[in-house]
Amino acid sequence: MQKLNSLFQNLGISKVRLAKYLGVSRQMVYNYLEFDDINKWPKEKKILLFKLLGIESEKEIDDIEVNTDYIMGVENRLNQGVKSASDAENFLDLRGLDRDAQKLIPEMIELLKDRLRDEEKGKENFKAFTYLYHMLQSMNNVPEMKYLFGYFSKTMGFTNPEEYVFDEDKQYIFEGILYTALTLYNNGGASRTKLKESHKRWLKDIEVKKEEQQSRTQQLNTVKLQALAELGYSELNTSNAEEVIEKMAEIESRKV
Repeated sequence: MQKLNSLFQNLGISKVRLAKYLGVSRQMVYNYLEFDDINKWPKEKKILLFKLLGIESEKEIDDIEVNTDYIMGVENRLNQGVKSASDAENFLDLRGLDRDAQKLIPEMIELLKDRLRDEEKGKENFKAFTYLYHMLQSMNNVPEMKYLFGYFSKTMGFTNPEEYVFDEDKQYIFEGILYTALTLYNNGGASRTKLKESHKRWLKDIEVKKEEQQSRTQQLNTVKLQALAELGYSELNTSNAEEVIEKMAEIESRKV
């Protein structure tokens, strides 16, 4: 990796431009260059690097001769790569987001792509990311989701364990409870037999919530049909949606 760092210096490639080319943050580039083995890089980033340098494997790095023609070739590939990265950003339409968010989203996408391409765990990762997507969808209504993310970020050393950006008291309590539960789990203090009844109660709770949701859906559908009938419409569409919604609210208020 020392040879790679020296090569970038000789080519006059800054960490900022390299980060732009790779589609990651500058800090991520520093992290990559601290690895003792280039094979620890994400596969896609390693391929991009080889493409930039005009080589096919890390063994060829030592044989690179930096001359005018080589510098010009790398510069052309770098410019084209940066342009492609900018086009990708425009495709994602990151306008209106602050700088940190604009860095975070592409990095998350690259991480997802890298994990989903894993030949051994690709299918397993897909299911895990599907669950993650469901969690993100529910995050605004379930604050514990954010506490959960924060707990693991702190546990993995990414975040200061004394940082509380949400409701401090609730986050503090949640972290303590989760730590206790995971300690019990990891130390073998729990078993399927011991938790059988608790798991049953959890499944029952889920079933009750599903029934409540279905009941509410049916109720809203009934109110919608009543609103359409009272207004003289046969269906809900974009032209009458606002009027129908107001009528639905009125109908529900009659039951209070």
